[in-house]
Amino acid sequence: MVRAAPVYLVVIAVVSAACGQPDANARAATVAASNDGESAQGTASRAVPIASTRPRIVFLGDSLTAGYGLEREQSVPSLVQAHLAREGYAYEVVNAGVSGDTSAGGLSRLNWSLDGPVEVLVIELGANDGLRGLPVAAMKRNLAEIITRAQQRGIRVVLTGMEAPPNYGPAYTSEFRKAYRDLAREYQVVFVPFYLQGVAGIASLNIADGIHPNPQGARIVEQTLWRAIEPLLKKSGT
Repeated sequence: MVRAAPVYLVVIAVVSAACGQPDANARAATVAASNDGESAQGTASRAVPIASTRPRIVFLGDSLTAGYGLEREQSVPSLVQAHLAREGYAYEVVNAGVSGDTSAGGLSRLNWSLDGPVEVLVIELGANDGLRGLPVAAMKRNLAEIITRAQQRGIRVVLTGMEAPPNYGPAYTSEFRKAYRDLAREYQVVFVPFYLQGVAGIASLNIADGIHPNPQGARIVEQTLWRAIEPLLKKSGT
């Protein structure tokens, strides 16, 4: 179990994005709306499952999973793939991250994302729901359906939490945070309370928009996720 990030980190992240980068909010909205055609095309191509007979770990997410602003090998799923190789685990990682995706978008492409011998599903969705101020109840239903379908297939689930920006008010941000915790408890999944633990709000760990991790930040996120994923894995012959 990974400990949650202090709430002040999230607030600093939003403030840093808004004040430290004058056009950060506009760029964040661009990412959330998938208006960056080049980025969307690149991340969509990464989401195609790899033809392999090895057991798979699928990362279902948005631009934070896709690796917005990074080279492909610098994305969190690619870093996990490299970590697996170093530790002797014969798993294939599938980056099913698409920039701008909401929880509804992730649910809509779940079936093909889980095609093949998937053993672990890492869910990183909801950031764009929060950016758009979408109803928390709808996000929770979407995530619950994703978890349910995965568990019905015998897939182990890692749910990562996210924080909503504070501009929608404390009631919304509290409800948003609680949704992830409720889901983790109800469905008994491995839970990482905050995907950007140790990265949010730290300028040196994010790209110019102040929102997406840079290569150094991505490595920290990978380390956080690795601690949650590694206990679910089996080495060949064990």
